[in-house]
Parts: sequence; C-alpha cells; structure tokens
Amino acid sequence: MTVSYTLKVAEARFGSFSGLLLRWRGSIYKLLYKEFLLFVALYALLSITYRLLLTQEQRQVYAQVARYCNRSADLIPLSFVLGFYVTLVVNRWWAQYTSIPLPDQLMCVISASVHGVDERGRLLRRTLIRYANLASVLVLRSVSTRPWGRRDPTRLPGFMSQEERKKFESLKSDFNKYWVPCVWFTNLAAQARRDGRIRDDIALCLLLESSGQRWHFSLSHSAWLALLQVVTIAVYSFFGLSLVGRQFVEPEAGAAKSREPLEPGPALGDLDMYVPLTTLLQFFFYAGWLKVAEQIINPFGEDDDDFETNQLIDRNLQVSLLSVDDMYQNLPPAEKDQYWDEDSALPPYTVATVAESLRPSFLGSTFNLRMSDDPEQSLQVEASPGPARPVTAAQTPLLGRFLGAGAPSPAVSLRNFGRVRGAPWTPHLLRFRAEDGGDLEAADRIEEEASGSGDEAQEP
Repeated sequence: MTVSYTLKVAEARFGSFSGLLLRWRGSIYKLLYKEFLLFVALYALLSITYRLLLTQEQRQVYAQVARYCNRSADLIPLSFVLGFYVTLVVNRWWAQYTSIPLPDQLMCVISASVHGVDERGRLLRRTLIRYANLASVLVLRSVSTRPWGRRDPTRLPGFMSQEERKKFESLKSDFNKYWVPCVWFTNLAAQARRDGRIRDDIALCLLLESSGQRWHFSLSHSAWLALLQVVTIAVYSFFGLSLVGRQFVEPEAGAAKSREPLEPGPALGDLDMYVPLTTLLQFFFYAGWLKVAEQIINPFGEDDDDFETNQLIDRNLQVSLLSVDDMYQNLPPAEKDQYWDEDSALPPYTVATVAESLRPSFLGSTFNLRMSDDPEQSLQVEASPGPARPVTAAQTPLLGRFLGAGAPSPAVSLRNFGRVRGAPWTPHLLRFRAEDGGDLEAADRIEEEASGSGDEAQEP
C-alpha cells in the first residue's frame, strides 16, 4: 500500500520534517536494516578475529591486506556510478507513472460521441469502455504481481465475456495479446460510425486517438538489467573492501614518522574506534541510495510505495462505466450562478483566511514600469546628429575588472529606447524612432548622413 505523509508536512515548521525520521512504514530503515545489521556483524567478527585470535605475525599480514583494501576501495567511482544510476531510475519511474492508462479522457469522448438512449447505444458505450479497461488489465498483469495474487487474471471476470474469451484464446500468438481488445475497440467504433451512432468522422478520429494504445505499448516494453548489475556489484565490492580496509590495525614499527599525510589507514596515535561511525554512515548513505533505486525500479511490485494496481483497476472500471452509462445525457439543469449580476466574482473566505483576500495579486516585477515620453528625444531624431560623440562610461563593478576602466555598461536606458545618453543614434534606433511616430524620411536622411560620416572617419 502506498504510504503518504503529506498531511504531516503541510507546513514547513520547526521539526515538522524531522518527525518523519521516526516513521517506519515506507522508511529507509525498513528497506535497509537487514543489510545494515549484516554489515555490522561482519565488521565486528573481523575486528574480534584481529584483536583476539591472530598472532603477531598474522596481524602484520592482516594489516598489509587492510591497507591494500583501503586503497583499492577509493578506486571505485561509487558516487558517480550511483548518481548516474539513480538519475536514470527516477526518470524511468516518472515515465512509467505517466504511462499508466487512465480512461478519464476516453470516457468523456465516448459519452459525448457515441449517441443513443436506447439499449443499443448503451451497449456500444459500455462495450467500448470495457474493451479499453480490458487492454489496461492485460498490460498491468504483465508488469505487476498484484493482479495475479488478488484476482483471477486468467479468466478476467467482469472484463471479458465467455464468447470474447473464446475468441481471445483462439488467436495464436507468442507475444502479449493486450492489443486484441484495442482491435476490437477500433472495429466496434467503426461499426458505430457506419450505424450513425457516431455522427461524423472527426468524432471517430478523436475517439481513436483517445484510446491510449501508446500508453499500453510503453508500459509493456520497459525492462533492463545490465546497469542494475553494474551498480550492485560496485556497491557490494566497495563495502566488501571496506569491511577489511576500515579495520583498525596497528602501524608498522617506525612507519608512522615516514608516512605521507594523505596516506590512508590509521596512524600511530589514532583513536581506536571500536564502532566505526563514519564507515557505518557511509554504508547507510550509499547502500540506502541503492535500496531506494531498487524499490522504484519496479513500481508495480509489493513494496510500500509501489503503485496500487488493483485499486487502479477497480477505480478505472467503476468510474468509466458510470460516466458512459448512468451519466449519459443525465445533466443538472442550467441555472444562473450567484455571481450573475456582479462585475467581479469573489468566492467567500473563512474567518481564518479572509485576510488573504486583501493582499494584492502578484502581476510581475516590471508590471508597473512605464516609459517616459520626452519631447526632447523626439527632436533629436529630426536634427542632424553632428560629429560622433564618445560614449559616456557608465561603470559596473563586475565587468569593470575584465573590460577596463573605460568600458561602457551593458545596461539599457529605457528613456532613450535602448540608446545610452550622449551616444550617437544608430541606424536601427533611428528606424525604430521613425516608425514609432517620427518622420520616416528624416530618419532615412539622418541614417545616410550617419553612415557617410562613419565612412569618412574610417579613412586615414
């Protein structure tokens, strides 16, 4: 059953999320406690063996092996492998979640497109939506174990009649036959179009597009194993080496002074930690990361946070049959709403939340920004630009370090429509000013003079 604690963290108050650390159902403790206890037991067994059962010569050999394992464990790129793997698994989980077939759109299209209040019209609508649900059940039972354990997935009572089951079993195919109800759906829809139950081809096309066959295909083709094996071997190898390499061993005589500062392993004077806290935390983080990925790699299983496929099947069948049968042409009378004579509708608030209605709505950070209409700027377009004047140096602290003290600022002046004050008018700004309400001929003349003066300035 899916475990949700959303109500417990409705507000981000002090300690609200910390309270979730003590939960058991759906927690990392429930997933990891067996592996964690096994790792602690093996570490304690090796520690007791080294401290109490080995001779001095055997301890020296064990110390050499421990140092080698400690150096070798650092060669495994565990963070990169796990991060890459979990990213792919989460994307795959989301793709499977969005591929779960839901009949909501289809049942609305059937109720609006397949007409007839008689028994034939009712039979067509119920049969069409039942075929869609049957295809979903056939796909879900091929990727999930829950339909097999709590219902009869071979006979599929309520989804397939006896005659339909005989036709279904008479078709010989080595592949998943979820597509058979989809073919029945399309043929029955075409027959309803010929009988006039579907009144136009556009409605028939919309009905076929809403049948959801692409969802069925994506769910039935989603399995891969090689990456899981690579990551699992990497994690288990890392902690297998850590079992030996993270043990406290006595340093060799005279080796403490000659050791490099970054050389792994305990040195002379290191604290003898009988309980390796950092190693246990590392196991909890990395192995827990792997267990979370193992849980969501197959969201159609029996874990706490897996998809509730049985409830999904029951919900889809019940809701879809109600929508195409009992709710067909069963509408409430159209009435005037309570805001009929009001200019703006304001839904009522409770006493506790009425203050929220008085807050101004957010319209954007630059919504109230206005451009000023300066007549002097319009006159400058019509006048001769004269010789080119240097650009005023408006400095910015960050770009000044890279562009020098005389570098102009990239900021745009809204009053000049993109023109820095004191700078000559560029051709595209002149064109913009002319089209905005100035004299287009004057703008063309000034543009030609500006281009001619620029050419003369380039000559030696």
